[in-house]
Amino acid sequence: MTDPLISIKNVTKRFGGVVALDDVSFDVAPGAFHAIVGENGAGKSTLMKILSGVLVDYDGEILLRGAPMRFTGTRDAEAAGVSIIHQELNLVDELSAAANVFLGREMRGTFGLLDDRTMRRRAGELFAELECEIRPATPVRELRVGDQQLVEIAKALSIKSDVLIMDEPTSALTESEVERLFRVIGRLRDRGVTILYISHKMDEVFRLSDSVTVLRDGKHVSTLPRAQATPKQVTHLMVGREIEQTHVGKDRSPGEVVLKVEGLCLPYPPGHARKWRLKDISFELRRGEVLGIAGLMGAGRTELLESLFAVTGEKPAGRIVLDGKEVHFRHPREAVKAGLGLVTEDRKRLGLFPQMVVRDNITVCTLREAARAGIVSSSAERRCASESVKMLGIRTDGTEAGISSLSGGNQQKCIIARWLRTRPRVLLLDDPTRGIDVGAKAEIYRVIDDLCRQGIGIIVTSSELPELLTLCDRILVLCEGHQTGEFQRGAFSEQAIMEAATDRQLAHAG
Repeated sequence: MTDPLISIKNVTKRFGGVVALDDVSFDVAPGAFHAIVGENGAGKSTLMKILSGVLVDYDGEILLRGAPMRFTGTRDAEAAGVSIIHQELNLVDELSAAANVFLGREMRGTFGLLDDRTMRRRAGELFAELECEIRPATPVRELRVGDQQLVEIAKALSIKSDVLIMDEPTSALTESEVERLFRVIGRLRDRGVTILYISHKMDEVFRLSDSVTVLRDGKHVSTLPRAQATPKQVTHLMVGREIEQTHVGKDRSPGEVVLKVEGLCLPYPPGHARKWRLKDISFELRRGEVLGIAGLMGAGRTELLESLFAVTGEKPAGRIVLDGKEVHFRHPREAVKAGLGLVTEDRKRLGLFPQMVVRDNITVCTLREAARAGIVSSSAERRCASESVKMLGIRTDGTEAGISSLSGGNQQKCIIARWLRTRPRVLLLDDPTRGIDVGAKAEIYRVIDDLCRQGIGIIVTSSELPELLTLCDRILVLCEGHQTGEFQRGAFSEQAIMEAATDRQLAHAG
């Protein structure tokens, strides 16, 4: 039997009084694709941060190639051949994609000056390996979340590690980007790289892994060969219970039209090679209806929601009619006042106020309802937040708990709660379950279904097509900024939607 490459022995990690990892032990074989699964808060990311030198204070022992190893930082781990792709992007917005790839390991030329040309060339080679079209000189702030994720992956690949840790690497990628990443993973495995892979997506786990380790509440539950496991069995081990089959979307009866969009166009900034981000988009949304927006990366899903909410740099053209009245929003505050709410795709950067507590994150848009004579009442604010916590079933130690202490699913519920307090008629949800575990996803689906049945019109995008098939009454398909298909529930087909999402001929004809 082959000796393990990594042995984790009795590892325990505490954050104050919270036990994040409790006496965890298991082995990883050399050259294996080893999946680590569990709900949010199970300890997966904490363990991977220990393995990659991000966290250095813990109890227990880690053996690498049979030798005890306690890293003093990420540089130490990288020198030993261990690198990590974090779930939460760890990029510098103002630097270029190439500079981010080599951040902390900059290439230098004559007189010690930065060799930008070589770094951009090498970054371009890495992006080509990932089969993406990111320009190395582009500032990261101008990239969409999915492309930023690919920059993070390129950064890890540039280190040429023996052990590569991937923490939810596909959370912001569409189906085509995921397929590209899997091809890269295949090439890495052919080179003998050992991969530790965290994912909530059972199809990925069972497609790629050799072994699966399940963590729950910081404890090691089981490590078993993939061939001896089933998705249902692993899901049960993750949550300690069966996940109920969702019945969202059944027997809903949409009402009258609440939102009508006609000929919506969004231009690129002047000087761009292409003219339109969105071209001639038209649709209707009814009360109590969930309309899905499908499409590959760059199709214009996020841009469509941002156009409706008035957060685009360039001014969109076309007609937007809300409750029978044409509207021309110049600022998001006008959209909110008219009855729109937007849950952004990037929870960390654009959704949360990480230094604030749960109460602040829920009430920040509706402080007037907790104010008397212009002064916010803390008790009234706590009461408002408590109502939302109870209504959405948010799991928290209380409204004064730090928002960062909550799991991803409960953070997302807090953002949804924030917009519900504005009493929206139309709720825009941009990839609302990105990075959320299977149990929390089911809860978010229930919330969306409940809101829909209360008469709110909902537009939702997702990087996971099965999610749209589950949630939506209709699905609108975009390809390169053009509308290439529309499907009703009952006529949904993954194949038909994907054909429309890749229909470049129709898109270019528009």
